[in-house]
Amino acid sequence: MAGSGGSAALPVIDVGPLIGGAPAAAGAAVAEQIQAACRERGFFYVTGHTVPAELLGQLTAASAEFFALPLQDKLEIAMARGGRAWRGFFPVGAELTSGQPDLKEGLYFGAELPDNDPRVLAGLPLHGRNLFPRQVPRLRPLVLSYLDALTSLGQAVLRGVALSLGLDAGYFATGYTADPTILFRIFHYPPSPPRADGWGVGEHTDYGLLTLLAQDDSGGLQIAAPEGWIAPSRSSLIRDSPPRYRRSLTAPPPETTAGGGGTARNCEPSPAATATTSSARCPRSSRSSGAMSCDMPAAPAPARSEASRAGLQGSGQRNRPAPEELM
Repeated sequence: MAGSGGSAALPVIDVGPLIGGAPAAAGAAVAEQIQAACRERGFFYVTGHTVPAELLGQLTAASAEFFALPLQDKLEIAMARGGRAWRGFFPVGAELTSGQPDLKEGLYFGAELPDNDPRVLAGLPLHGRNLFPRQVPRLRPLVLSYLDALTSLGQAVLRGVALSLGLDAGYFATGYTADPTILFRIFHYPPSPPRADGWGVGEHTDYGLLTLLAQDDSGGLQIAAPEGWIAPSRSSLIRDSPPRYRRSLTAPPPETTAGGGGTARNCEPSPAATATTSSARCPRSSRSSGAMSCDMPAAPAPARSEASRAGLQGSGQRNRPAPEELM
């Protein structure tokens, strides 16, 4: 077992052939790698994704600028102001995992929708305008550009997932993710006092179809692998497997535990669903760190910073209300 905070190799998959212009055979080869990664690990690194490093760097810097603001300034865009759209800022301790406060603060964003959008007019939860801080005006264009880039990447990765399941490459894009709910989170984990109890975020699994995550150089994220908890590197985006993939491939063994294949902990969730189980965690840290992750929940139809698209946590653990609770 790698042990708490140990390192172990995760599959590295170049998804370039799924983005366009590659022969069908190249896409099929990537799909085979995705199938093996989802069966055996639950997480894998994504390379060849074409997300500009400069964009991620600028977004990281702008996020750090926001989190360095006084609390009163950050509370100008508190999530209470976002209403049913579930957007805005929350302070340290405002989110819970398994009933315990998370030692992190964060920002929630999503697809930018005008007030006259039919979904907004209908009061559909998780849909609406974003809240951006007036003190860091550059954050708005950076967040929206990053959302566009990660949405395109998510659709490309799902083409590989579809092929790996023996489906048409466009299976998800023409149904489940034709108009997906996109959520994006940026999390900051302030330094914790020595001998302090608690986690950045406890062991959990994400809800939804797909999570793409980037963390900063401070690290901290841990994921559950068959050999134990491991700490991934920052060299590439980390992706968790969709829950439907697990159910389509094989049922989880009855004795499955958090170490089975896609669980995460410590800094921030980038959980995965695999043939066993999946979760993540982020322990507390003596230095500031962050991460970013994007989640693409399926449509109803067929300092440390972290950004993620996310929603409910599995295994009885949660750090935000279910959509029906916003109604």
